[in-house]
This record gives sequence, structure tokens and C-alpha cells, in this order.
Amino acid sequence: MRDERLAAYAELLVGRCARVEAGWQVALFAAPAAEPLVDEVLRLLARRGAYALRRTTWPYEMAWLREAPEELVDALPPIELHTVREIDAVIAIEAPRNTREASDVPPERLAAVRRARRPFLDRISAHEIPWVSCQYPTPALAQDAGMSVEAFEDFLLGACLLDWDALGEEMRGYAARLDEAEEVRIVGAGTDLTLSIAGRRAIVSDGRRNMPDGEFFYAPVEDSAEGTITFGEFPSEQGGRVIRGIRLRFEAGRVVEADAETEAAYLHELLDTDEGARRLGELGIGCNPGITRYLMNTLFDEKMAGTVHLALGNSYTAAGGTNESVIHWDIVKDLRAGGRLYADGELVQEDGRWLV
Repeated sequence: MRDERLAAYAELLVGRCARVEAGWQVALFAAPAAEPLVDEVLRLLARRGAYALRRTTWPYEMAWLREAPEELVDALPPIELHTVREIDAVIAIEAPRNTREASDVPPERLAAVRRARRPFLDRISAHEIPWVSCQYPTPALAQDAGMSVEAFEDFLLGACLLDWDALGEEMRGYAARLDEAEEVRIVGAGTDLTLSIAGRRAIVSDGRRNMPDGEFFYAPVEDSAEGTITFGEFPSEQGGRVIRGIRLRFEAGRVVEADAETEAAYLHELLDTDEGARRLGELGIGCNPGITRYLMNTLFDEKMAGTVHLALGNSYTAAGGTNESVIHWDIVKDLRAGGRLYADGELVQEDGRWLV
């Protein structure tokens, strides 16, 4: 990664996203492969007079996770729980050597990790502290995307180093129209789903949280989803496993039927994680013009302009959501070829193009 772009990326993370101030305790989660970016972030934290609480991974190393007794996996160490409660901001840099590293970890262990992370998730979902999750280009991420490392690096930075003020203004215009509505309807291949956003307002993500950013999202009314959605365009990765052709049918806000072309049994295990796992925690609308193709990388794919994504599980309390779960699983639906989005019966987006 060229120096000037690396410095700009780090400034975006520390300045705009985490908004770090003097005296803050900033948790910095990053894998060793991200060291060039980590060094830039550490320099900026130091210049702002902030503490850097460096963690290689969080909450657990995989070798430890595979062998540790269940009672240890199920709860954070007391010192880490104290950290979660005291930190002022979070910067998490993903740089995996293998994106399928967790695929052989039993689902019940991954569920235990999610339960252990709940205090952290609660602070994040309430937007109590500034946070950003991002990536550093590694061969594993590039391979999943079907790109060389250099091409993925260019793609990543092209999706991150945008005029976020201008894109934010554009997204707020779209969000204002949906904020006026009580019901959203999603129509597409194998899909006709309605859900209520009555009394809920959009949160516009304009380069201040996940990076790449570029979406606005709602916490749907918890008992409102009715109908069917088929995620047939893109597979979804969860827990190191790739699930293809997911189809969900909702009644009174709850998944009552579910199937998939692959990993169907694992899909049902995820839905049975807890009661909240069968309800929607998020409706997101992708708007990032720099993301033009599917990468099998949810951090990017959910922001793709012309797509929507639904998250099963925990909702953002900052958006008015009340659904509770230890999972928050974003699944992307492509609307760019035959998809339609309605607000109170008015067509507002067709084939991924806005009509408002």
C-alpha cells in the first residue's frame, strides 16, 4: 500500500470515524498482517494524546478457542470485561490469513463466543462510543474477491477514500423519503417482503463507522416482517461457512420457514441460537458508488449501491430497535436486475436506481 494512501486511510479511521480526543482509551484490535496500517494509526493516536490499547485479536485466539473449557469460552476474562466498560473508542482492523479459519469450530462454541461478546455488542449497538471496523488487504481477502492483492488494495481504498460529506448529503435525501413512510416493501427474484419502519428513523452511515461505509439503515418494527425473501444472487459467509441460496419466510416478524441450497442445517442452527435470531435487527440500504461488484466480503457487499441487506438478530438500540440476540448477521439482496423498493406503496427504487 502506497504511503500517501495509507496515511489518508489511517487519518480517516482515527479522525472521522473514531473521532479520537486527548486522554481517550482507544481499543485497537488488529491482526499482525495489518502492521503497516497499525503503525500509522498508533502514530495518529499518539499525536492526539490518546492511549492505544492494542489487542492482536479479540476476544480469543483460535488455538485457544478450540481447546478451552466451555465455561471459559462463555464469558469474557474479567480484565477484558473491564476494558469493554472503560474504553472510549474502538478501531478494529481485519487482516485474516484465512477467512475460513473458524469453519471447523463447533457452532455451539461460536455461539458461546457471541454470548461472551454481548457487553461489547451492547455498547456498539447503542452507539455509546465511536467505533469503526475496517480491513487491510491480505492475500486471503483478495483471493475471496477473485483479485490480486494489488487490485483488491485499489478496490478497498477506492471504496473508502471518498468525499463522505457529499455522499452523506445524497444519502440523507433518500433516507428522508423513507423516514416519511410506515411500510417498506422489497420485491425481487423469489422475494416479496413487507416490513414496518413506523416510528423509526434512518441512521445515515457517511464514513463514520464501518469502513467502507455508505449505507443508511433502520431497525424494523420487531413483529412486522411478512412474506418471503430469497438471497439467490450472492452467497453469505457466516462462521467460516458459505451458505448459498438462502430463503426465509416471515410471519408476524419471525422466520417460520428457512432453507438454503448449501449448509441448510447450519442455517437452522444459527436461527436457533436464541429467540431473537429469528427476527430482523436491521434493514440496510447500500449506497457506496465505489463498490461495484460482489466480493464475498460482507463489510463491502452490504454497502454496494443498488442492494439492500437484512440482518437477523440483534438490533441497534440507537435506531429504536428492541430485538435482542447474540448474533447480528447481515445478508445481502441484489436489486439491480429486476428489483423494486416501495415506500408506502410508492416505487422509490427500481433496478437499483433511485426514483426520488
